[in-house]
Amino acid sequence: RAKVVKNKVAPPFRSAEFDIMFGYGISKEGNLIDLGVEWGLVKKAGAFFSYGDIRLGQGRESAKQYLSQNPELAQEIEQQIRASATTTHITVPDD
Repeated sequence: RAKVVKNKVAPPFRSAEFDIMFGYGISKEGNLIDLGVEWGLVKKAGAFFSYGDIRLGQGRESAKQYLSQNPELAQEIEQQIRASATTTHITVPDD
């Protein structure tokens, strides 16, 4: 979890959650899974994640690994998330 304390272009004290992997940086695949589940594009049934008829894996780490090995699928999910985000009004909760 990261929290912005001072910001000149936006309201301060906003927070965000993301994975930071040692030697890699911020995990884009993890963010895609989280946002996909939030927007209803990626289905979570128990520990299994799936996108349409494609099973991404059992557990979040396995799904992240599958997306990193299949960048075209990750790009498709990202495009779907961006399309959903631009057509829907997003509200950011105050923390």
